[in-house]
Amino acid sequence: MAITKDDLLNEARQNIDIIDADKTVELMNAGATVLDVREPSEFDMGHLPNAVHVPRGLLEFMVGNHPALQNSSQTMVVYCKNGGRSTLATDLLQRMGFSDIHMLAGGFDSWTGTVHKIELPDNQYK
Repeated sequence: MAITKDDLLNEARQNIDIIDADKTVELMNAGATVLDVREPSEFDMGHLPNAVHVPRGLLEFMVGNHPALQNSSQTMVVYCKNGGRSTLATDLLQRMGFSDIHMLAGGFDSWTGTVHKIELPDNQYK
């Protein structure tokens, strides 16, 4: 029997550290890299402060090639829109050797539902 996306997500959730927005802020303040794995159009509509953008579909190919994905021991928080892509991305990065990696529970949707700040590209209306 073929596995489903739910099977993949459930398996990945067992292997990753899922954190809330407050812990994310704590890690950001301590210098963690924040990785946004959403699509470019989503990133352009707003993102966490100083987030690095690498779409989920390119992630495997960017490890070791992107400046933010060179140091596998760096602290990193991964997020997407609501947690699906970031669950798989966090699990993948962990399997690729990243040792201090966390996922923002609920993704950007949970972040923007709080009092946390977002950034918009300079070419966007504010």
